[in-house]
Amino acid sequence: MTPRQVSVSAVRATWHTMSITARGEMLSPTRITAAATRLAVHIFLMVYLWQALYARTTTSAGMTMPQAVTYAVLALLALRMRTANRSAAKDTVFQHMHSGTIAYWYLRPLPPHRYHLLRGIGDQLYGFGWACAGYAICLAIGVVSPPASVGAGLAFAVTLALGQALLYYLVLISDQLCFWMIKNSAGVEILIFVQNLLSGAYVALWYFPGWFRALSAALPFQYTLGVPLSFYVGRLDVSALPGQLAVQITWVIGLAVLTRMLWRRAGERVESQGG
Repeated sequence: MTPRQVSVSAVRATWHTMSITARGEMLSPTRITAAATRLAVHIFLMVYLWQALYARTTTSAGMTMPQAVTYAVLALLALRMRTANRSAAKDTVFQHMHSGTIAYWYLRPLPPHRYHLLRGIGDQLYGFGWACAGYAICLAIGVVSPPASVGAGLAFAVTLALGQALLYYLVLISDQLCFWMIKNSAGVEILIFVQNLLSGAYVALWYFPGWFRALSAALPFQYTLGVPLSFYVGRLDVSALPGQLAVQITWVIGLAVLTRMLWRRAGERVESQGG
């Protein structure tokens, strides 16, 4: 093969790997319809919940009702970016560990860490499409407000991108646990709950007491979602962006190094027999 053919083949293989989840979803229209309906119902209930909570006050924890509703709806849309389900394709790390097919990850030309990364990027891009569609509709009908300012919108976009990278490594660690624990379902459930609570996905961290916010600031979770959304609604000033970026980048680099070391250790535990 010529270098050009090799390059085209590599690009095609990368695209096919990244789009596995999306192509699987497209083969099941009922699943897409159910997901859209569920998301619409969640948003509807969330809007009326926060409107009811603000019925007798105008400001709470430094946030007005429009800010609180916008934050809550955007948090729901962001969660949609994290709910790609690989179980139907039998491509979760746990399923491969259970069946023994995880060995193929170490036998094919594409390294396991790169395959996992491409799948993760593809899943997040697919979820991002859902989030953008939901955001456009909510913004058009007035459910959410636009960013507090142009600077706030840019700060939101940058910190959200870094937050998604940070989230990927947090999820990766839970997958890597399978190499030592075989089954990681309990770990995943704990991670999802802790991540959603400490990131501000359930409720903005501004409503929690000071000691809880201090604890959350010492952990990586709030930098995946709470910080970006706080910039968007104007609860966090744009002047705080450099400091927040420094913390996010530090966490991303640290977890990237840690997970790469875990990949090497995991490879030492995989055995391939036969031929």
